Amino acid sequence: MKVLVTGGAGFIGSHTTVELLEAGFDVVVVDDLSLGKYSAIEAVRKITGKEVPFVKLDLKDEKATIELMEEIKPDAVVHFAAYKSVHESISQPLEYYKNNMESGFNVLAGMKKTGCRILVFSSSATVYGDNPEIPFDESVPHAPTTAYGRTKSQFEFVMRDICTADENFAGIALRYFNPVGAHESGMIGEDSRGIPNSLFPYITQVAVGRREKLFVFGNDYDTVDGSGVRDFIHVTDLARGHVAALKWAEHNSGFEAFNLGQGKGESVLEVIAAFEKACGKPLPHEIVGRRSGDVPASICKAEKAEKVLGWKAEMDIDKICQDAWRWQKMNPNGLKDNE
Repeated sequence: MKVLVTGGAGFIGSHTTVELLEAGFDVVVVDDLSLGKYSAIEAVRKITGKEVPFVKLDLKDEKATIELMEEIKPDAVVHFAAYKSVHESISQPLEYYKNNMESGFNVLAGMKKTGCRILVFSSSATVYGDNPEIPFDESVPHAPTTAYGRTKSQFEFVMRDICTADENFAGIALRYFNPVGAHESGMIGEDSRGIPNSLFPYITQVAVGRREKLFVFGNDYDTVDGSGVRDFIHVTDLARGHVAALKWAEHNSGFEAFNLGQGKGESVLEVIAAFEKACGKPLPHEIVGRRSGDVPASICKAEKAEKVLGWKAEMDIDKICQDAWRWQKMNPNGLKDNE
């Protein structure tokens, strides 16, 4: 099966490309390198020992996107390409709607033109929003609270409508909880540009000495220790979920959504303690006020993915912290910038 991976030079995209190649898929990566780095593709080639065709392209260019898909003629698309900061989307909603929706529409147009019938979509737990029904299963109603979450939710409904119109189309929405960690080789990991918006790259940069201290946003939530609770999943476990989804879609059609997470949560303060254990030193941190858009807790039920896809998360928070720390030690300043 030939798979087009959009956004394949990013954090999750590069790890998924590794797992797809190692599972025997034929992979082509497209990325505009606005968030990803070409050096991640070079690292993927070293990890797998396989050549990975790469195309630099902005998927908001409909004509170029369709022409690329006509040239490649993929059997399936794994669609990661999107702006991804929950908090940035609050201040830049128009940019998020335009980028995330327009690029997705153009990919779908290319799929229709070429007869490609399988789409695995990078969705998010943010579609559930501040819903009280924790842990979330896939039947919980969508209630996103940010522009980022709404782009994910709305694109899922687009996929549903396409599956209704075309009984051969397979649309799989993988709702990620909190992907963290790094490939065990230490060659690829979460390489944030500028000030990180996510917990783990901030922790690793404090641990390696790039930043003075970590900020904990809120200690007055109704949780085990007052800090926010999240369902953290190792990025390699997450990547393997995409392999399982593609294998399922080869023999099935219709729309399906799957939670990908461990099915249990750790608080921010618990994660800091686990990372201190992994790196062998204390991590300076300061409690500050809550951030807009944050929810107290986000934990999933992942039984559907195990039952239908035969997938479940295998790696715990200690393994996550060990691999994230190895990546940051080996790449103290991140991957080299695009040339």
